[in-house]
Amino acid sequence: MNAVQFVIEQLKEKADAAYLKGMARFGIDSSKALGVRLPEIRKLAKTIKKDHALALGLWDTQIHEARMLASMIADPKQVTPQLMDKWVSDFYSWDICDQVCGNLFDRTPFAIDKAIEYSSHEEEFVKRAGFVLMAEYAIHNKTAPDEVFISLFPIMEREAWDNRNFVKKAVNWALRQIGKRNIILKVKAIDTARNIYNQPAKSAKWIANNALNELISK
Repeated sequence: MNAVQFVIEQLKEKADAAYLKGMARFGIDSSKALGVRLPEIRKLAKTIKKDHALALGLWDTQIHEARMLASMIADPKQVTPQLMDKWVSDFYSWDICDQVCGNLFDRTPFAIDKAIEYSSHEEEFVKRAGFVLMAEYAIHNKTAPDEVFISLFPIMEREAWDNRNFVKKAVNWALRQIGKRNIILKVKAIDTARNIYNQPAKSAKWIANNALNELISK
């Protein structure tokens, strides 16, 4: 039994049939899932630590939880733009998108460039990845200059028309998360939200209202 098979067996031991059945309630595509809860996957990742080769092998299994685990044990220093494009093209569920972006991609030197690139993509989960990357980068990169984030606000305005659920929620998340970094970015985020509100699309109204409720109240 090789390392990939061994890890898959460990995941299968942690599978919960009731959780698998309930994943759909959270909008998760469970067609390739075993039914392992996220805290269990994180525990397993802590025992494995970083193992980039294993991560690549796990990703190729196409198993939902194996791909979640891959995002936790892959080495961001070994991630290339080509690997990012390959994995992003495999996204089929919001949770895979968010875990990969928040555990791995936002820690690479290519995070912002790829966020901008993906933000105009036609495919829903690739486009979501662009905005999730913005949000996660704002959370995890404490030393990034304000200019990096200020350059992203026009992109949020540009894409606020997109009414697809997983896109508009990601645009909203990026707007709120960047606005919470400091007072300068909060002012810019509020201005951006007001500009978005003036757009005719229903998604724009929702993105703006939700962001303003949080940014102005805190």
